[in-house]
Formats: sequence, C-alpha cells, structure tokens
Amino acid sequence: MELGGAFTIFLALCLSCLFILLAWKRINKGGKLPPGPTPIPFLGNLLQIRTDAIFQSFMKLQEKYGPVFTVYLGPRPVVILCGHEAVKEALIDQADDFSGRGEMATIERNFQGYGLALSNGERWKTLRRFSLTILRNFGMGKRSIEERIQEEAGYLLEEFRKTKGAPIDPTFFLSRTVSNVISSVVFGSRFDYEDKQFLSLLQMINESFIEMSVPWAQLYDMYSGVMQYLPGRHNHLYYLIEDLKDFIASRVKVNEASLDPQNPRDFIDCFLIKMHQDKDNPQTEFNFKNLVLTALNLFFAGTETVSSTLRYGFLLLMKHPEVEAKIHEEINQVIGPHRMPSVDDRVKMPYTDAVIHEIQRLTDIVPMGVPHNVIRDTHFRGYFLPKGTDIYPLLGSVLRDPKYFRYPDDFYPQHFLDEQGRFKKNDAFVAFSSGKRICVGEALARMELFLYFTSILQNFSLRSLVPPADIDVTPRISGFGNIPPTYNLCLVAR
Repeated sequence: MELGGAFTIFLALCLSCLFILLAWKRINKGGKLPPGPTPIPFLGNLLQIRTDAIFQSFMKLQEKYGPVFTVYLGPRPVVILCGHEAVKEALIDQADDFSGRGEMATIERNFQGYGLALSNGERWKTLRRFSLTILRNFGMGKRSIEERIQEEAGYLLEEFRKTKGAPIDPTFFLSRTVSNVISSVVFGSRFDYEDKQFLSLLQMINESFIEMSVPWAQLYDMYSGVMQYLPGRHNHLYYLIEDLKDFIASRVKVNEASLDPQNPRDFIDCFLIKMHQDKDNPQTEFNFKNLVLTALNLFFAGTETVSSTLRYGFLLLMKHPEVEAKIHEEINQVIGPHRMPSVDDRVKMPYTDAVIHEIQRLTDIVPMGVPHNVIRDTHFRGYFLPKGTDIYPLLGSVLRDPKYFRYPDDFYPQHFLDEQGRFKKNDAFVAFSSGKRICVGEALARMELFLYFTSILQNFSLRSLVPPADIDVTPRISGFGNIPPTYNLCLVAR
C-alpha cells in the first residue's frame, strides 16, 4: 500500500512538471502576442478570471490592457477582442486570416471537427456553401418560409388562447414553435406540440445550452486535457449531445429508406443525394458524420437562440410597458386586428423593428461569441499572432460599445431610430456575428423574430405577476450564453 501511494505521488509530480513545461513552452512561443495579465504555469490566468462571470472578467481586464489583450485559459493563450473597432478589424477587414473556428473543448468530444459550426478549412467552406444553397432553395429569406412561420405562429396563438390568461412559463411554448420552423426545413415536417420525443429533444437542447454556460464548462475549456478523464458534471453535456446525435442519425436512416432523388423533401434528403453523387470520391466531405452533425448544428441553433431571444423580449416588454403600448399602436395602424402580419410590414413598422433590434442587443444571447482562430501567421495591430492562435471576439462588448450606443446598458429602442422616427442601422449590431463566420440562419432568424413578436402582440397583451419595477432581467446564468431568467406571465387577449 505504501509503495502504491508513493508511486501515485511520484506520477502526480511528473504530470504536474509536464503540464508546467508545456505551459511555459506555449507562453514563450508567442512573444509578440498582445499584452495581458502574467500567467502562472498550468493555472494560466485562472486567478484573474471568475469562471462564473467570465465575460465580465474579460471586460474588467480590458480596462487595464485595452481592447486587444491575451489571457491564458489554463496553458492555452487566447487573444481577446473588445469593442466594435477591434472586432471589425479582425472579422471584416482581415476576414480570411480570422476565419478559422477556435477550440471549444466542451463539445469537441462530440463533434471532432465535423459539421458546419466547428469545422475548418475546405470542409467548412464546402459545408457552408452547400448549407446556404439548400436553405435558400427551401425558402430561407423567401415567401415559402414566411408561410411556414405564419403557420407555426397560428398554432402558437391557439396554444396561448387555451391558457385563458392563466400564468404560464413561456419557455417551451416558444421553443416548440420556433423549433418546428427549422424542423420543417431539416426534417421535412413539423412535430405535434404534445409529441413526447419532441419535448424530450427540446429539453435536451435547453439543458445543453445551460451546460455550455455554467462554470464547469469554463473550467473544462481550460483543462480539458485532464478533465475529460475525470467524473463530474462536465460530462453531462457530452451525453446530452450524443443523444441528440442519435436522434438525427435515426432520422437520416428513415430518410434513406424512402429517398426519391428526384424529389428531395428536406435538408437531409439533399445531403443524402450529394453523398450518393460523391460516393466514389474518397476526399468528399459529404459523408454520414458531416450530415448528422451539420443537421444537428442547424436544428440546435435554429431552436435555442430565437426562442431565448423571444423569452427575453417578453420580459423586457413587461418591464417597459410603455414600449409594448407603442408596439400595439403601430400594429393597429399598419396591420390591424384581423390580417396576419407579413414580412412586408416590417419597413412600415420602424418602431417595432427598432424594439426587436434593441431586444437582441441587450439580451446578447452569446456574449463571448463563438471562438475564432487565425488560419495563418497574422499581423494585427502591431502584434504577431502565430497560426492557430485562438481568438475570442466578444460580441457582447460590441453590442454595448458606448461609442455606438448612447445608453449601452439600458433598454433604449431609440438606438435604432433617427430623429424622424425612421429605422436606422447601426454598424455595431452584431447579434449574428460578422465576417466569414456570420450565422447562416440570420435571414430566417430575423424573419421569425419579427413575425412572432407582431403576431403575439397583435393578439395579446403581456402581464407580469410582479410590478414592472420589480422585474429582474439579469441572466440566470452568464457564461458562453446568457440564459434568460425563469419567469411566469399572463397573456391577456386583446
């Protein structure tokens, strides 16, 4: 027993020395990285970063080191970009250099570099080009997808009417309706709202987004080399995503069994047809793994981000009832009480459009942004970023940049209105990111947000269970994502 204990201690010391050596090697090779707090071997800058408030920690460091600085997440150096100018300079002005996908250790075990969202190089270019083409063919940004959203909005309104003004938690009301829009594109059909498998999938997506944002996830991103072998909560996310992958794979098998190459029904069919066309090409990216993971990327992102924004939006409108009243007024003037809202109404409804943009800006669903990576040795603002350096473009710092938003921390729809009350664009509005990696579903999400908000507010008034002044809009969890607080509300028919 004593010999075994001594061997364990010796092994632990060897591993510690190895980690320290690797950390110092990584620190010393990046001599021209932007300045930042001095890291400690293995720990990196853990002492300067709160894992339960990582975005806020970065913003505090910005006050000392400026808009471009380096932090060590464990032994890994990451360059942080804050504010509109720095992020634009990287993602727009030097778009090719910064077009790589950075490390996301929490889900790398699931994706392993496959699928649209986490791939790089030619694989990413091929999958992005194909996905955009298919989404457009299935009506992304066109009237056919508008009709699908309108149909789903009708189902949602019927569910809301059934509540008869009683208090409800809107979470799964909203995720069901939003998910059915992307489901109709990816799977070719919608789910019944009471479908138990569907509800289970939505629960897994919701849990996954939470798990990606908790402090455990931030620690895992820093020390995945060790933590992937240890038990703990950080493994829950892995199993959630594996279950989602299994569901997508089962849908692929169903499609394969009934595939008609002349009449593709959905995204999966189109990918299967391309797989068959490329079956003799050993270099093709059209394979089963990329199909499952790209379909999962679309399904997950098309469900969680829009539904979370709607949920946050309800909360902000209840806290600011005067804003909701103005939207009701604009709806009455432009649409009236009977006709269903359409995308064409948006240009005639600048105030509503401004409110939706301000909701997106302030709720800031992914404040950290999804990490990028420089694909070649890159000179940036007088610094030298070696190929493979990970970059965190803090989208939240852009959306609250005081140079572009007069009241960055307040709900102020006038950020998107000119003096005549007309809608005005703002270059710092990057809710969908920017550059080469901008969200492929941006057009769909914009359409959904407008049609859902106007359809709901055409038919209902929002009522909080507490006075507006007592409504807390602070995120329940703030990490990779801002998770909206849980709340109940009443929907009163107009």
